Amino acid sequence: MSDDDIRRSVDAVWRIEGSRIVATLARVVGDVGFAEDLAQEAIAEALEQWPDAGVPRNAGAWLTAVAKRRAIDGWRRQERLDDRYQMIARDLSEVAEEEWEPVRDDVLKLVFVACHPVLKRDAQVALTLRVVGGLSTEELARLFLTTVPTIQQRIVRAKKTLSAARVPYEAPEPAQWPERLNGVLGVIYLIFTEGYSATSGDTWMRRELAAEALRLGRVLSALVPSEPEVHGLVALMELQSSRFAARVGADGRPVLLADQDRRRWDRGQISRGLATLDHVDTLGRGRGPYALQAAIAACHARATSVDATDWAQIVIIYEALEELTRNPVVTLNKVVAVSMAASADDALHLLDTEVDTKKLASSHLVPSVRGELLAQLGRTEEARSELRRAVELTANGDQRRVLEEKIAAL
Repeated sequence: MSDDDIRRSVDAVWRIEGSRIVATLARVVGDVGFAEDLAQEAIAEALEQWPDAGVPRNAGAWLTAVAKRRAIDGWRRQERLDDRYQMIARDLSEVAEEEWEPVRDDVLKLVFVACHPVLKRDAQVALTLRVVGGLSTEELARLFLTTVPTIQQRIVRAKKTLSAARVPYEAPEPAQWPERLNGVLGVIYLIFTEGYSATSGDTWMRRELAAEALRLGRVLSALVPSEPEVHGLVALMELQSSRFAARVGADGRPVLLADQDRRRWDRGQISRGLATLDHVDTLGRGRGPYALQAAIAACHARATSVDATDWAQIVIIYEALEELTRNPVVTLNKVVAVSMAASADDALHLLDTEVDTKKLASSHLVPSVRGELLAQLGRTEEARSELRRAVELTANGDQRRVLEEKIAAL
């Protein structure tokens, strides 16, 4: 095999097995940062040895065994082989590579550690994609439109923060479970929404980032199969992802929902999303915020056109979501649904009386929606003014061009 073949093989093994390798090591050494460093050293050794020796039959076991030996050697060099380390070293030495079988709970613990509230949100996202998603620093740099050194520093700081805070490698206590799981879901959804509608850069969306979020969501749903909101998030991401092919035209320009060719929507993903949403209901614990958003996406997925969409039902779902989240973006989305279910005049009144515009002062969303509604009401000059304001607040190049085209059309 060529060096390129070996590197692709290593990348594939890491993407598939990386989280379980790090989880297994973290269970042994008790430190996620140290475990990830050991795993990377094993990857480096694989790149050196596999071109001559070939890819092992059980590559994940090989990498885990090498990383364990590195841990033992490091402890010996540091003359720290006390009773505790002697016990760990003996246990590691006695485990054959063929016996390597990561415990599902180990990966779940890894997810909770990577999303620990002691970390800032950008660090949670980077560390989650790194140690759970298996992305390289080069891939992360491309995804976040930044440099490799910046990503490396972010991950190193995250590891140091976890170590300084003495964050244990364990799942949260039962009383902490809802809050911590919500944090994990929030990180995964943040990754997805950035992929679905990029906040900066020159592209309308970043499908590879959204795909990573969906993959993480599927992993988490397998780890905690009885948690309805995990399945709700997966359903939402499946349904939203189904539109990707139709959201960009042949010229690479964004295509808004009203103009999309629904024949290009991925029916397989829609079926999976609807089935997952049905599974949420079978759990019998009601729909949370993610499942409610999935229900809204399901209304779009089932409709043959914008006009055939059950907008009245969408308004009702948004009202329920609004009560649960108290999120001004949810209220703004309800405004858009009201414009379709009732009238632009009703929607504009709702925007002016119910949307907390102060919380969205730095966002392009409010002037964008107000501009659309004013245009529908024939108040062209006011609409132009609002849309120009939205352009000023937009950091994404494609979104800015869409708004500029609307201004030109007026």
